[in-house]
Amino acid sequence: MRKPRSTLITTAGMAFAAVLGLLLSLAGPSTGKAEAAEGGIHVSDGRVVEGNGNAFVMRGVNHAYTWYPEQTSSIADIAAKGANTVRVVLGSGGRWTKTSASEVSTLIGQCKANKVICVLEVHDTTGYGEDGAATSLDQAADYWISVKSALEGQEDYVVVNIGNEPFGNTNYTAWTDATKSAIGKLRGAGIDHALMVDAPNWGQDWSGTMRSNAASVFASDPDRNTIFSIHMYGVYDTAAEVQDYLNAFVGNGLPIVVGEFGDQHSDGNPDEGAIMATAQSLGVGYIGWSWSGNGSGVEYLDMVNGFDPNSLTSWGDRFFNGSNGIAATSKTATVYGDGGGDNGGGDDGGTGGTAPNGYPYCVNGSASDPDGDGWGWENSSSCVVSGGLAPNGYSYCVNGSASDPDGDGWGWENSRSCVVRGSAADR
Repeated sequence: MRKPRSTLITTAGMAFAAVLGLLLSLAGPSTGKAEAAEGGIHVSDGRVVEGNGNAFVMRGVNHAYTWYPEQTSSIADIAAKGANTVRVVLGSGGRWTKTSASEVSTLIGQCKANKVICVLEVHDTTGYGEDGAATSLDQAADYWISVKSALEGQEDYVVVNIGNEPFGNTNYTAWTDATKSAIGKLRGAGIDHALMVDAPNWGQDWSGTMRSNAASVFASDPDRNTIFSIHMYGVYDTAAEVQDYLNAFVGNGLPIVVGEFGDQHSDGNPDEGAIMATAQSLGVGYIGWSWSGNGSGVEYLDMVNGFDPNSLTSWGDRFFNGSNGIAATSKTATVYGDGGGDNGGGDDGGTGGTAPNGYPYCVNGSASDPDGDGWGWENSSSCVVSGGLAPNGYSYCVNGSASDPDGDGWGWENSRSCVVRGSAADR
């Protein structure tokens, strides 16, 4: 998302990972599960996990810190609403005032104090190649290296989102090489955090550039720890488009996060219901845009009025309290010692541990799963029957290959992906 005082063009990006050496076809990402070295937030079996291996599904809010640094209570207020992640807008000094290392340290401290994961992003790159004021990913990498002292030792709490929407609709084919180069520069400088990269086309990847090249970008990361973030606005105005994009990665064992989305926009009407429902069914993270401070005719993207946590907008109420929203689905990162429980104080369904997809195991096993699909219901929430899911954390298709018309091992039942037993996806 652009600065609120300018004409807004939105973004897309996506989270993914792939086996080293596998090429991506034009139709979508390659098969195989992405792996990263353990320690801190990282990619494992195509999922974002914590250092202890527990699945971490982002349920977060974007906060425009660089334009509103005086709003010092925003991270605490967002956390109090139940979010487990805050994506914080920073400036690298190219287009907007540089966020100093000391400021970065303070922001990380606020995230840790309020038990949320910090996704830190440089916003100056927005629309590079089309917007003459934007800076390059290489310049963004230089910024991260300049504040490395604030990042060191924070791998359990921080994801480095290299640059927001780094290409517009001009010269966007340069995204692949520019992204690889930035990743290499950061790794060479000793930045070992999970990295997040946004797509071109103002982040919405309508050209499929990131979708087609994600595997090679991931393989270029020596740590195999790059997450891809899709921003969903007007390009994603139907459930079919949302499901197609997210399933293209999840179905191939590749992680993805919806790094921005809203309930309406000037470039079209995004289907926020489908975004949230599909993300929940697939165990995919999402981060809504944005807490407050939008302008230039898109004030409707504010979740609260005037940074007042007690004044939810209609979008904010939908996002936090609606179906598949924050209150119903957010779980605190286990690094904070809460066992991955609901931020909002809800019960997590018992003490049976956590499945790879982030859901708790059913304490009562198959007794809580009358239809035998691997999913149970305990303490008013979904749970997973141990042994009732495929190794990748998805339920088996009740109707087997009948639910998998294209024969890739992935089916679709009850509005969610499933795995055909014995197929290539059953691993």
